[in-house]
Amino acid sequence: MSDNDQDRKDEHVEDMKARLAEWQEQIDRVRAQAEEAGEEMRERYQEQLKELEEKYEEGKQRLRQMQDASEEAFRDMREGSESAWEAMTRAFREAVNRFRQ
Repeated sequence: MSDNDQDRKDEHVEDMKARLAEWQEQIDRVRAQAEEAGEEMRERYQEQLKELEEKYEEGKQRLRQMQDASEEAFRDMREGSESAWEAMTRAFREAVNRFRQ
């Protein structure tokens, strides 16, 4: 892999790690809110937490794939990964926003 490609891969991986860290912080905040909620709301929070954790795991899997990718695979993945990350980020944000309603 050329230095330029490796730099782009490293930058992309670091960006993905930062997004996952933000997601984990949001999950932790929702989990704390769930612990303080009443019984009925706690059940709703648990359902939403499950959805958030699934999205987080999807993100972690994509990160692992990106880290393990060869130069050619990285180029192919990079093209589709941004739109996939945007879709996951949007779904994650929507799930978090449901808690605020």
